[in-house]
Amino acid sequence: MDGETPETTVGVDVGGTFTDVVLLRDNSLVTAKVPSTADQSVGVMDGIEKACEKAGVAPDTIDDFAHAMTVSVNALLEEDGAKTALVTTEGFRDVLEIGRQERPSLYDFDADKPTPLVPRRRRFTVDERATPEGVTESVDADALDDVVASVKASEAEAVAVCLLHAYAHPENESAVASVLDDELDVPVSVSHEVLAEFREYERTSTTVADAYVTPAIDAYIGRLVDRAADAGVPEPSVMQANGGITDATTVREHAVRTCMSGPAAGVVGARASVGDVAADRDLTGLVTFDMGGTSSDVSLVRDGDVEQTTNAEINGRPIKTPMVDVTTVGAGGGSKGWVDPGGALRIGPESAGAEPGPVCYGRGGTVPTVTDANVVLGYIGDSTSLGGELSIDVDAARDSLAELADEAGLDGPLDAAQGMYRVANATMTRAIRAVTLERGYDPRNFGLVAFGGAGPMHAAALADRLDIGTVVAPRACGVLSAFGLLAADEKHDAVRTRRQSLASVDVENVETAYDELEASVRDECSDPEAAVVTRRADLRYAGQSFELTVPADRPFDPETAKERFHAAHENTYGYRMDESVDLVNVRAEAVVERPDPSVSYDAPGDAVVDEREAHFADGSYATTIYDRERLPPGETVSGPAVLEQDESTVVVPPAWEATVRVDGSLVLTEVTA
Repeated sequence: MDGETPETTVGVDVGGTFTDVVLLRDNSLVTAKVPSTADQSVGVMDGIEKACEKAGVAPDTIDDFAHAMTVSVNALLEEDGAKTALVTTEGFRDVLEIGRQERPSLYDFDADKPTPLVPRRRRFTVDERATPEGVTESVDADALDDVVASVKASEAEAVAVCLLHAYAHPENESAVASVLDDELDVPVSVSHEVLAEFREYERTSTTVADAYVTPAIDAYIGRLVDRAADAGVPEPSVMQANGGITDATTVREHAVRTCMSGPAAGVVGARASVGDVAADRDLTGLVTFDMGGTSSDVSLVRDGDVEQTTNAEINGRPIKTPMVDVTTVGAGGGSKGWVDPGGALRIGPESAGAEPGPVCYGRGGTVPTVTDANVVLGYIGDSTSLGGELSIDVDAARDSLAELADEAGLDGPLDAAQGMYRVANATMTRAIRAVTLERGYDPRNFGLVAFGGAGPMHAAALADRLDIGTVVAPRACGVLSAFGLLAADEKHDAVRTRRQSLASVDVENVETAYDELEASVRDECSDPEAAVVTRRADLRYAGQSFELTVPADRPFDPETAKERFHAAHENTYGYRMDESVDLVNVRAEAVVERPDPSVSYDAPGDAVVDEREAHFADGSYATTIYDRERLPPGETVSGPAVLEQDESTVVVPPAWEATVRVDGSLVLTEVTA
């Protein structure tokens, strides 16, 4: 409206190497990238201040602040979370350690399972018993006093409570948690609140993970809220693993929901930023490919929806809360190159991180990384300014690759750089095949959306290996997870186990469960009246061990659910069975939609800035260097070319071309003869 101050929104995503910021004001997009810091809240505020300075606004004019971070997943990966205790039913003390029968490697009898996050000395039991039908033995108050004393003596910093069949009848679990809350000054995670779903091992693992990361998340969000308030910035909303945002208070109480929040934001950003590319090119969907500093994340978008899973694992431990279905491999721009005992060149999973970073950053790094290989290949030049600040030391990168070449028996730094590039691409190709071919999808029918600081440098080469004909590099591809935070809806979900055969299902009982779940997720929404609630059901053939999730009608219709399950099973596994179908879990998801950000794009043209030699699979070429932000809509750039922007670089190989769309995104296609 005339005379109104434009709204200013900001999204900040913390990665292993960089903290990315997107600021949107009056349809104008400003991006920034700063090094991540040990206390991530410091880097977040540094990035906000940098973006505000570039936009010419003050931090206290920000109207909305959304955030994704790596605190919880780092705690699980690095195993440096809180000292956690577990309280469970007598006789079930070792469920967390026994786990399932499968081995990490089927034919390796020495393969190690992950160490339990709670050692046996901090696992305590109570005499109580419930069945799926009801409580048969209540908790003895005197015995519970002894458990409280033992937990205190263990000096636990967090407690997980997971009693047998508490997903169906939580009375005993609530009684135990209430006493622990009263007697202890530490957070208590309760399984029927974290995951009201059957399967003792998975429920225990998820609840323990929640307790394990809660102190770190609570402390971090508290620091960030305080720093933001000091700068006049609103309290952040936080990205959850399910691809939706929620308020800071909710994630402080349910910390496990923040696992993989950064990768989830990237997939949401990819969906929002490529518009109708899939429909225009008659594609089945999009493969999202996010290559950051430490790892690469791959996911799918089909029919405009982000793929989700409830069967995720982090560091070998099941986390059953709903998550965007992301496959992660340890190959990022900061991944180190090394030679194994057999003399083969390898990449990652160890990363140079933000400090010291790749050798070419000149911050003390000595081991060559994938970024250093890209420098030697000519994809990143000495005039490139990463994040608008970091300058590149080409000679240092070349020297480090020369040492690696000597160790690997290769012919100089260029040979080593090409080897690192191929090995990294092979690792990422396997990840893309895992989410396409291994699930029955032909990658040739998908487009590849490349983002992250390094993704668009590798995307065309990956597309070549997979016969993918369309590559999209969004305008904000270097900071797309941060952009995704501006596009994310508010989302809340809940689950409850209701195991019944569809042939004899108690529809009234199922409807009651759905109604209770719907009321629960609506209550969590900032605007319950605006929430749209979707119902789903987990179904399986009788005798199967795992389920498929299908939409559920209101009211629940067993016949329709059965037909949807048959179709889903055939689509997933290639066949359907003439067997009875069981209902296992009912699910509800509430979404408060937010409009996708509207971004204007204009460019002055005259984008050629340099020319340098770059090396590709079929040889070396004099390669034109462009300032991507100066390429106007409709312009087509023929390869070989390198398109630079502050936060990312797009490589267009020979026999490929890139066309600028009206929103500033690039569509790369292979040139046909």
